Amino acid sequence: MFVSLTPILHADLDAFYAAVEQRDDPRLRGRPVIVGGGVVLAASYEAKAFGIRTAMGGARALRLCPHAVVVPPRMSAYSAASKAVFEVFRDTTPLVEGLSIDEAFLDVGGLHRIVGPPELIARRLRERVLDEVGLPITVGVARTKFLAKVASAVAKPDGLLVVPADRELDFLHPLPVQRLWGVGKVTAAKLHDLGIRTVGQVARLDETDLVSILGKAAGRHLHALAHNRDPRPVQAGRRRRSIGSQRALGRTPHDLDAILASLVDGITRRLRNAHRACRTVVLRLRFADFTRATRSHTLIHPTAETGLLLTAARLLLTAALPEIASRGITLLGVSLTNLSDEDTIQLMLPFDDHSPGALDSTLDRLKDRFGSSSVTRAAMLGRDPGISVPLLPD
Repeated sequence: MFVSLTPILHADLDAFYAAVEQRDDPRLRGRPVIVGGGVVLAASYEAKAFGIRTAMGGARALRLCPHAVVVPPRMSAYSAASKAVFEVFRDTTPLVEGLSIDEAFLDVGGLHRIVGPPELIARRLRERVLDEVGLPITVGVARTKFLAKVASAVAKPDGLLVVPADRELDFLHPLPVQRLWGVGKVTAAKLHDLGIRTVGQVARLDETDLVSILGKAAGRHLHALAHNRDPRPVQAGRRRRSIGSQRALGRTPHDLDAILASLVDGITRRLRNAHRACRTVVLRLRFADFTRATRSHTLIHPTAETGLLLTAARLLLTAALPEIASRGITLLGVSLTNLSDEDTIQLMLPFDDHSPGALDSTLDRLKDRFGSSSVTRAAMLGRDPGISVPLLPD
């Protein structure tokens, strides 16, 4: 089926949170299910059929589907289900690259002679996840990461799609340009204005034409993907390139500084637990019209200190406040990027009597011993800290 001996599977659980709820409560099966109250964290496919989407306001979702069942999130159940699914992944092949708690790439090239063709491996994988974990999963199979992910998206929900090596472009080129990684609303609008609506039309353009339309990086990137050029291998044990967290907000006013401090406290603790440091702080905003924006600040030296990184995040938030006041805000997030190992942290002169980050280390130990809510900022007393979403290891 494949000329290459390195076929790649992209396995993606379907409506993960909602599927876990339907698995654990038979009364929810076949019914529209919304996970989360004020903001939709996940929706079953029965709910998605009514136009309900993740991050939508809960009131709007219930207007679209008044008979939907709203359930509170159970993050411990989702984390346990994810671990069980990844055990199946790693039992299938040691070459597993997790993308999130509910999706991963698997390199099954070395299994052809032992197990059989990739279609058989993918089918058995889906059967095992359903039998052992009780969840539906969609799998796309192709020779590149990009095409495998596209195949799984096309096959959803609860499907399997194999793209043969001799028909890759026949499958890819009729698809809409939005299937290309990196094509969001803005880029799609630019291409649509020029009459470019399919991946095949992008592929027929010269790279120089795409660069002139979209810029050097985006033009080269999309030109390569439109020809299914994606040489990236599956990287088992690959570490995160960023560590972040976000908080969905309702329409009521919020103390954004307190929420920002809470987010930074959480992600800097994760940063130190992973023995890493960062140089760049990214502030993520989603406005009331659901458009998004990012702001970033890069420090001179890498650090893992909460105080320094919170100061940088506050500067970004302060600069964005006028725009937030005029447009409203429905999500606030922070990411730490430009990561390196913690041994790259530069000691600064003059040396103090106490080591840098001593307070952070003490607070980390207290939280490790007595729980993450044992010590908190005074600004967060009596406030909802938000939902702690399960994540892959940092």
